[in-house]
Amino acid sequence: MAKREFYIVITKGENGYFIGEAPQLRSCFNQGRTLDELMKNIRQSIEFCLDDDDLEDCSEFLGVQKIEI
Repeated sequence: MAKREFYIVITKGENGYFIGEAPQLRSCFNQGRTLDELMKNIRQSIEFCLDDDDLEDCSEFLGVQKIEI
């Protein structure tokens, strides 16, 4: 299988954990106490999603925008 790249959107929860989401895949997220732990955990989530998901449903990540209100 060819290598694929996924972008991870990272936020920090109220409990101090880092939360990561791969927006290209449906419902693909995980958390970790450190960034290293998060990246290990989200890698496992991505692999699980790729095994379980139809790759045709992957969306293309375009980026993030900031808006001030």
